[in-house]
Amino acid sequence: MIKKLFIGYLFIACSAISFAQMSKVTSVEGITEYKMDNGLKVLLFPDNSAQTITVNITYLVGSRHEGYGEKGMAHLLEHMVFKGTPNHPDIPKELSSHGARPNGTTWYDRTNYFETFNATDENLDWALDLEADRMMNSYVAKKDLESEFSVVRNEFESGENDPTGVLLEKVINAAYLWHNYGNSTIGNRSDIERVPIENLKAFYSKFYRPDNAVLMVTGKFEVDKTLDKISEKFGDLKNPSTAILMSYTEEPAQDGEKNVSVSRVGDLQLVSALYHTPAGSDPDFAAKSVVENILTDEPSGRIYKALVETQKASSLWSFSPFTKEPGFLYINVDVPSEKNADEVETILRSTLDNLKDNPITAEELERAKSNILKQIDEVFRNSAYLGTYMSEFIGAGDWRLAFLQRDRVENMTLEEANAAMTKYLIPTNRTTGRFYPTKNPERVTLPHNTDINALVKDYKGKEAMSTGEAFDVAYDAIQNSIIGGSLSNGVNYAFIEKNNRGNTVTLSFSGRNGDVKSLMNKGMIPRFTANMLNKGTTTKSRQQIEDELSKLKSSINFRGVNGNIYANISSTEKDLMPTLVLMEDILMNPIFDTAELEKLKTEELAYLESNKTEPQFLASQKLAQINNTYPVGHPLYAMSIEEQEAAIKKLTVDDLKSFYADYYGLGYSILVGIGNVPSEEVKTFMEEKFGSFKSKNAYSYISNPYKPVKEINESLITPDKQNAMTLGGFSIKISDSHEDYAALEIASSILGGGFLNSRIADRLRQKDGVSYGAGAGFQADGNKDDQNSQMYLYAIYAPENFDKVQLGFKEEIARFIKDGITEEELGNAINGWIQSQNVSRAKDNELSSLINNNIFYNRTLDFQKSIEDNVSKLTVAKVNAAIKKYIGPYEKWSVVNAGDFKN
Repeated sequence: MIKKLFIGYLFIACSAISFAQMSKVTSVEGITEYKMDNGLKVLLFPDNSAQTITVNITYLVGSRHEGYGEKGMAHLLEHMVFKGTPNHPDIPKELSSHGARPNGTTWYDRTNYFETFNATDENLDWALDLEADRMMNSYVAKKDLESEFSVVRNEFESGENDPTGVLLEKVINAAYLWHNYGNSTIGNRSDIERVPIENLKAFYSKFYRPDNAVLMVTGKFEVDKTLDKISEKFGDLKNPSTAILMSYTEEPAQDGEKNVSVSRVGDLQLVSALYHTPAGSDPDFAAKSVVENILTDEPSGRIYKALVETQKASSLWSFSPFTKEPGFLYINVDVPSEKNADEVETILRSTLDNLKDNPITAEELERAKSNILKQIDEVFRNSAYLGTYMSEFIGAGDWRLAFLQRDRVENMTLEEANAAMTKYLIPTNRTTGRFYPTKNPERVTLPHNTDINALVKDYKGKEAMSTGEAFDVAYDAIQNSIIGGSLSNGVNYAFIEKNNRGNTVTLSFSGRNGDVKSLMNKGMIPRFTANMLNKGTTTKSRQQIEDELSKLKSSINFRGVNGNIYANISSTEKDLMPTLVLMEDILMNPIFDTAELEKLKTEELAYLESNKTEPQFLASQKLAQINNTYPVGHPLYAMSIEEQEAAIKKLTVDDLKSFYADYYGLGYSILVGIGNVPSEEVKTFMEEKFGSFKSKNAYSYISNPYKPVKEINESLITPDKQNAMTLGGFSIKISDSHEDYAALEIASSILGGGFLNSRIADRLRQKDGVSYGAGAGFQADGNKDDQNSQMYLYAIYAPENFDKVQLGFKEEIARFIKDGITEEELGNAINGWIQSQNVSRAKDNELSSLINNNIFYNRTLDFQKSIEDNVSKLTVAKVNAAIKKYIGPYEKWSVVNAGDFKN
C-alpha cells in the first residue's frame, strides 16, 4: 500500500514539474494559447474529426528583418534548417519515412515550418522533437551552404522567368523608398551567392529562439498529453542573452504617382497598380479588403466589368498581404497581345480615380462581405490548413487578429468602406505607369505603431465550431461505414456519414456518356461546355449564382472531359440541400450566353499566349505530342498550342448547345458524399430531380492501351528564360492490380519521391546543387486491360547546368538499375508510403476520389488494403527485380528539355 501511494505521488509531482513551465493565456473559438517560462507561445486546436495532426512553428523573422547585404537571408536559412541536426541528421528522410506532408515558407514578417501526418503519438513525439531540435541545434554549415545557395539561386531564377512575377517585384520595389517590404522575400542574386556562413549563423542564432516563436498543434490529439510533451521537448531550451531589437524604419508618405516599366521576352501584356495601405491590425485593413473585393471580384467587380466583361482584357487578380506594418494593395490586369494595353491602362485609371464620385452601394457591400466571410469560414472549418493560415496573423502581431479581421468585415458599414476607399485609393498614393506633376499634392500618412496586446487582450471571439468526431481511417472501418447502392434512375452512390468540424460536407457527382465514334472531332467543345455551366441559367444570372453560393458559404465546381461531366460540392449540413437545388438548376438549365463564352475564350487564349515561352508548359506539351498515337479528332489526340487556339476561336454557342443536348444526362453516374450528409434527403432529391435527365449517347469506355514511348531527347529553345525544364516519360505495361505494382510504387518513391531525400533529389539538389525541384514518380493505370502506366522524371534548373542535369539523370538511373535499393531505403519508403495513405484517407476530398474510383472499377477498399499488404511484405530482392524488369536506362526514355540553352 505504501509503495502504491509513493508511485502515485511521483506521477503527480512529475506532472506538476512539466506543467509548471506552461501557463494558460487565453482561449478563442477552440484555439487555446499557453506560454512557457522561456517565452515560447503554444497554440492548441484539437479537431477530433481530422485524423491527422499538423505541427506548425512560426518564427517572427522574415525579409522585413534583413539588413544590408542580407537580402534573402531569412529564406536561405529556411532551406538550411532542413539540412539536419545532431539528433535528426537526415530530416528529408525522416519526413518521408513518417509519411508527412511538410514544407517551410518565408514571408515579410515570419518564417514557418510545418508537418501534417497521421495522428499517432509516435508521429507527434517525433515532430515536436524535430522542431525543438532544429530551433537551436540546426546544422548551418559551410558545406551545405555551398550547395544550397545555388538551389535558392535556381528558385530565384525560376521567378525571373515569369513576367507577371517580375513586374510585381519591380512595382513593389519602386513603391517603397526605405521599408523592407519593398524587397522581394527571395532576395537578390549577389546576397544569395556571397553571404558568409558566419553571417548566416549569426542570423540563425539571433532569431531562432523560444521567445521569438509560436508553436501551433492542430488536429486529433490529447491536450494534456500534448502539453506535457511540448514542455518536455521545449522546456529546457534557453534564449540567447542578446535581445531582439524592434524594427523602426517607417515608410514616408508617397507624394506623387510613380511609374514602372519592364521589357522582357513574352507575349501577354500586363497593366498593374499598387496603393500603400494600412497594417493588418489597423481597422482600415478590413475596409480595404472589402473595397478590394468590390473592385476585383469575378464577375461583380467594377474593374472586372470595365475591362474583362467588355473583353478589353482577359483576366485580373489582386494581392494584399496581411502585414505587421503598413503594406499594400496590388492589382494586375492581363491584356492579350491583340488588345490595346494603353486603352486598358486609361480605363483602369479612370475606374480607380472616379471612385470618390461613385460610392460603394449597399448591394456591393453585402456581396463583398459574403464573399470574404465565405472564404474565412472555409478556412476555419479545415483544422489542418488553419494551423499554417494562422502564421500570417502571428507574423502580423497576434493570431487573434484573424478573428478580429473576420469580425471587422462582418460589421463593416458603408461609411467605413467608402471612407477607406477615398482615403487610400488616390493617385498620389499609387505606383503605376507614369508621373503627373501637380500644384496641390495629396498625401496619406499611415499609423505605424499599434498596441496589439491592448487590442486583443480581452477579445473572446464567437462560439467555437464543433470539433467533430474521431474517424477511423482503417480500410475495414471505412468500408463498413459506407452506405452504398444504386438509385432508381441508375445512379451509383456511396455515403459516409460522420461529424466533421463545422458540419462540413464534401459531395461529388459525375456522369459519363458517349464513345470513341460519337466523340470524334469534338475538340474543345466538351471542356468549354462544362466551364460555361455556372455562367448563367434560364432562371439565374452568373452574378446571382455567385451571390447565392456566397450566402450559402458553399462551392460548386464543374469539369468536363470528352463525354464526362464532373461536379464537386463543398458545403455544410445546413446548406447542402439548397446548394444541391442550385447545382440542379445549373446542370439542367444552362443558358450558354454568347458574351460569357467570348470572355471565356479570351481568357483561355490569353492563358495559352502567356505560356508560349514558358519552359515547363512547353516541355509538357511537346512530350505529349511526341508520344501521341491517335489521329486528329480522336478524343485522346494531343493538340498543339496552335491547334488549341484555332479550336477555341472556332467555338460558338451553338456548338455548346448541341453538345449539351446530345451528351448531357446521367449515363454512367456516380454520387459520393462524405461528412454530415443527410443521405436520405440527398437520395430522394437525386431521384426526383434527375429522373428524366438522359443522354442521347450511351457511355462506352475509351480504351488507351499500353504503347512504348519514343526514345528521344529533344531540346526546345526558350529565349530570355533564366530557368529550364527537363521532363521525361517511360511506359510500363502493368496496371495497379498487377502483382508487381507495389514494388514499382516503392521503387519510384525511392528514385524520385519523398521530401528531398530521393535518389534524384539527393543528386541534383542536395549534392550537385543545380536544381530547386527534381524528382520522379509513377502513375499506374487503373484499367487492367489497357495496362498503360507511366514512370516520369523532372528537373527545374538554370540552362547552364544542362549537362550536369543530363549526367545526373543518366548516372542515377543506371545506378538504380545496376545496384538496386538498400534495406534502409526500403524500410523508410514503406513506412512513409503507408503513413501517407493514412493521411490521404483522412482527407475527405481524397477519400471521395478513392471511393469514386472504386465504384467505377467495381472495387471495394479491400483492393487498397491488399496493395498495402503487398507493400508491407516487399523485400529488397523483389523491388530490385521489378526495377531491372521494367525500368529502362535514360537513353530509352522520352525526354524533352526546354530553356535558353543557346546562352
